[in-house]
Amino acid sequence: MINYLVRLVIIGAIVMIVPRYLKGIYVDSFLTGVIVAFVMSILNTFVKPILKFISIPVTFMTLGLFSLVISVFMVYVCAYLVDGFKVTGFLTPLLLSILISVSNSFIGLFQSDKKDK
Repeated sequence: MINYLVRLVIIGAIVMIVPRYLKGIYVDSFLTGVIVAFVMSILNTFVKPILKFISIPVTFMTLGLFSLVISVFMVYVCAYLVDGFKVTGFLTPLLLSILISVSNSFIGLFQSDKKDK
């Protein structure tokens, strides 16, 4: 649980910093960034696998490039659900989703999988 909270705070900070460097993303506050991180984790856990399963034929025909469209769609759904988080364009949310994925992987390197006994 602590690992998840640390991950949310770090991803929230990244979501807060990214709009300074990429145009097309607007985040109100740090709390909004943490809420965005939480909503994105929920969407990526429950909704994204369903969309990937439904879009298998299209993903196959586009040699996997359609999965990028699904990632951008997840960012737009998050922007719709969270007040104070706005996204425009296609490339900007794509870069945001890539940054979040890379950050999650990087954070995962430092967090242990050991469960306390």
